[in-house]
Amino acid sequence: MKDVVIIGGGVAGLAAGWRLRHWDALLLESDSRVGGRVRSERRGQYWLNWGGHVYAGGNSSTAWLLDNVGIDAMNVPGSLTGLSMNGKLLLNKRVETFPFRVPMPMSSRVGIIKTGAKVGLAVAKYARIVGLRAGETEGARQQRVYDFMNDRTFADYVGDLPDDVEALFKPTVTRSAGDMDELSAGAGVGYFSLVWGIGAGLTKNIVGGPSTLTEAIAASLGDKLQLGARVHEVVQRPHSVVVRYRRDGIDHEVEARTAVLATPATVSHRIAVDIDSDVREALGQVKYGPHVSAAFLTDETTRQVWDDSYAIATPKRSFNVVINPANVVRSFDRARQPGGSIMTFSPAGLGRRLLDVDDADIIATYLDDLDDIFGDFSGKVVEASVAKWADGSPYSFPGRAKLQPTLTRRGGRIFLAGDYLGTLYTESAIGSALSAAQEVQSVLATERQRSQPKLSVAAGD
Repeated sequence: MKDVVIIGGGVAGLAAGWRLRHWDALLLESDSRVGGRVRSERRGQYWLNWGGHVYAGGNSSTAWLLDNVGIDAMNVPGSLTGLSMNGKLLLNKRVETFPFRVPMPMSSRVGIIKTGAKVGLAVAKYARIVGLRAGETEGARQQRVYDFMNDRTFADYVGDLPDDVEALFKPTVTRSAGDMDELSAGAGVGYFSLVWGIGAGLTKNIVGGPSTLTEAIAASLGDKLQLGARVHEVVQRPHSVVVRYRRDGIDHEVEARTAVLATPATVSHRIAVDIDSDVREALGQVKYGPHVSAAFLTDETTRQVWDDSYAIATPKRSFNVVINPANVVRSFDRARQPGGSIMTFSPAGLGRRLLDVDDADIIATYLDDLDDIFGDFSGKVVEASVAKWADGSPYSFPGRAKLQPTLTRRGGRIFLAGDYLGTLYTESAIGSALSAAQEVQSVLATERQRSQPKLSVAAGD
């Protein structure tokens, strides 16, 4: 019997696997690669990036994991507040000047100022509640974040908006993979806090691309990791957990003392057949939004207009943001080196419309928009590739806060981990996985002690 089976080889499962690597562990991943929605591929000094491009720093679970695995990370380089809208490209400009720089009717300018002020006040409140307080657990902090303005959607909070105002606000909010009428008001405000750099957030890039972390952990696990292993049932017994899966056309069954379920909530709901009924019901209520992304490798030889920007919001386009991961490489160079890479991201409704579109057509659509924004961008592209996730990321919807106590309740031998357990995506995935691994270690340590033979002491000794 194994000590632990970890189901899911995304960043959560890998973090749990790293923490439990000295035990008799088995990690099962259904795909042919690890990482899940965290994906990058190296191309010379640059890398193509499709997902999971920013990470938590400071005193975070992510920082702990990066340090322990030996992976370098650096502050996100370049401006995060670029904007391309109505034919105007604004880079390295203050956000509050956008209403006066972007061509639009006066009524829209006034609407942006009013809505911006309203959201700004909410962001200030969010910044006061998001931090970890003295003597507080991370779980208590996360519950407070979920509770914040969780009684209505972001669309309800801001009210009816002129087209240009809605277009300007949508790229920030929908990065969550939920549309404005799906996402809770508090979650939408949290995204503005993140983009505006107020309060806790995702501030780090992994040097070499995010798959540097996931592949390093996978290599360290060796034969403890099995790819192409599709789990179809996890059964909890009084003193063990049985995991049934199929690999290479053959059905397998493995028994372990504990299990970490590090799959998306939709999968966990399906395969954890006898987990507590209220937990299973809560898993079934977690909502995911789609996203489609594309990575472009370029061969330019001179400085480009996007060089000093890391993120550029792109309202009214087929994608809502352009990401420039090549900035990480250029931070180390004194002179601008040839080439680069660009990522485009289409979440929520934008992604939903692209899920059934051929990759070649998506790339053509993206290039049309990139050419319109930057000029002759397509002439610099030497490689392009699309990634699609129908269940891309979990988002906080009105009422989501009520699920959190049930989803985070500990007990039994199956422990949950994943980004759906928090609001900071990769940080939530890693943090919940490390917590689950700690619970596993506690169970295993207790049972190991109980199995040790008891020593008797003779009377009078």
